[in-house]
Amino acid sequence: MKKLFNNPNDTIKKRAFLFIVLLGIISFFSDFTHEGARSIYGQYLSLIGVSAFLVSTTAGLGEFIGQALRILTGWIADKTGRYWFMMILGYSVNLLAIPLLGLVNQSIWQIAIILILLERVGKAIRAPAKSALTSFTAPHLGAGKAFAINEALDQAGAFLGPLVVFFIISNQSSDLLLRYQISFGILGIFAIVTIFLLFFAKSKYPTPQGFEEKSKGPQKFVGDKKFVIYMLAISFIALGFVDYPVIAYHMGQINTIDVLYIPLIYSFAMGIDAIAALIFGALFDKIGISSLMISVAISILITPFIFITNFTWALLIGVVLWGIGMGAQESILKAVVAKLVPKEKRATGYGIFSSVFGFAWFLGSLLIGVLYTVNIQGIVIFTVAMQVIAFILLYYLVLLGNKDKKRDIKAS
Repeated sequence: MKKLFNNPNDTIKKRAFLFIVLLGIISFFSDFTHEGARSIYGQYLSLIGVSAFLVSTTAGLGEFIGQALRILTGWIADKTGRYWFMMILGYSVNLLAIPLLGLVNQSIWQIAIILILLERVGKAIRAPAKSALTSFTAPHLGAGKAFAINEALDQAGAFLGPLVVFFIISNQSSDLLLRYQISFGILGIFAIVTIFLLFFAKSKYPTPQGFEEKSKGPQKFVGDKKFVIYMLAISFIALGFVDYPVIAYHMGQINTIDVLYIPLIYSFAMGIDAIAALIFGALFDKIGISSLMISVAISILITPFIFITNFTWALLIGVVLWGIGMGAQESILKAVVAKLVPKEKRATGYGIFSSVFGFAWFLGSLLIGVLYTVNIQGIVIFTVAMQVIAFILLYYLVLLGNKDKKRDIKAS
């Protein structure tokens, strides 16, 4: 540990590093819970009588709610400065909705949809505050590395949660629905551990915003050209990125992979996600937005592998690419916001970012759900087109950044 911190700012760097690790541990238990649940949402909803259209719509609407509300919760976090309160409240709603899913059966399937949406509401409450707290360590760790460390631990939980769920539902000592219900109940234990760790973190780091000095530049960012172009780019990324419940539903429909192995495959994807987050986070600190362009180029190939053929090897390659795309998004997308938005408006910036991203994700999921029932190949055409447009916009953003650098060099 001492070798990692061997300059005059050792103490604050070490505290920033330990704070990020603690946030990551919280994320580990949180994602163990909600990603474990998410890995079986698709087939669970199908089991209790929900159609493909409603599965896709629920996934998209959940993401939209979970993202759109952040424009309000981010503003509240910045306005009040009560980042920890927003996190504790959000995590409580976010995680405690999951064990309640274990009480749902076929006769009240609508309740399952409500609880899944409620879980996303909780995430909307806590996410901007968490992203802001993570970004405050960027001056000491680098924005890419800060978010990558958090994402890696986050995805370690996202890897193990679905793995545990897989072992529960693969135990055939009881009927399938009961196994799903038991899974949701066990995940609730990890939700309680998460909330306990939150209170511990708050006691150790009551004011983590002190890691970053007050911004000296202008506080306005919404009308900034680069911010607007970035919002457009991430909108097209979200429009063209298929959600895992749809992939899980598709696997169940084509029967090339036993439905019991779908959570295991999701767990595998989350492991890929964690590795990709570390790689792309470090890459972002070196080459900036160009690293996001690389991840978008990879994402272009996801749906061709998953939806064009029914070969098992193609599906698995598609899931690997999906995991890489998710990991890169989680570590880079938020790191870019940390560079574009001043500290005092950071949670608000993340709220706007998430609202735009969430609306596009919902719209994309809705269209993908319709295309799935009409023409599956249409999903490939649509998603590839959206990712290509995103790539072009990001390239333009890189050109603008290079132009600003040249102007700054001339001015100095």
